[in-house]
Amino acid sequence: MAQRKIGDVILDVRNISLRFGGVKALTDISFDVREHEIRAIIGPNGAGKSSMLNCINGVYTPQEGSITFRGRTFSHMNSRQVAEMGIARTFQNLALFKGMSVLDNIMTGRNLRIKSNLFLQALRIGPAEREEIEHREVVERIIDFLEIQAYRKTPVGQLPYGLQKRVDLGRALAMEPQVLLLDEPMAGMNVEEKQDMCRFILDVNDEFGTTIVLIEHDMGVVMDISDRVVVLDYGKKIGDGPPEEVRNNPDVIRAYLGTSH
Repeated sequence: MAQRKIGDVILDVRNISLRFGGVKALTDISFDVREHEIRAIIGPNGAGKSSMLNCINGVYTPQEGSITFRGRTFSHMNSRQVAEMGIARTFQNLALFKGMSVLDNIMTGRNLRIKSNLFLQALRIGPAEREEIEHREVVERIIDFLEIQAYRKTPVGQLPYGLQKRVDLGRALAMEPQVLLLDEPMAGMNVEEKQDMCRFILDVNDEFGTTIVLIEHDMGVVMDISDRVVVLDYGKKIGDGPPEEVRNNPDVIRAYLGTSH
């Protein structure tokens, strides 16, 4: 694999604090993400990892702090604005349309890029027809890339779990994101499915040049594929750096093992 060139900071998270009533989900969290890198967010259950992703993609509004994306700073964005700017997300609990085919599920990821009005789309005439053909070509390339050609017309609900996760990744890729947020992409997978997903994540990063931020529980996976790792525990940041440095951080060891040994 060609050596990736990791660029300047594309996403800068500064002093984010998030509370639900009296409960602190995140306390003064800061970290950055560089262009083309794979950046992992790890931590024990309840550490605030998904809450952090939800702040980045506009689902939650933090009470304090800001997020800067490509030089533009926001204290609040909604999910649509985030998507339009080029940040896509997959979900821990699959939010796929189970009765729809693989092709149609991935096609929903193109919605933001469809320019023609609904009336023209419904009639599939003129510009709308040309546009749909172009979008379908993009989707077919993603289907080839993810090696799911054999299931193009299969309702997603009939696929094994590992393949459903691949479709979810495909739908996010269909948005052509600059930054891809992956929420536990390996959760519930067997060893072989995890190996496949690792390969696809590395290929997305390498071939599409997509910057990736991922939450993952499997420490082996994180250490293998991440450029840098940020560690949360009880909503606070306790570690940040290259995988090897984080692995040997006493605070991180304590958080994961409940002991300083």
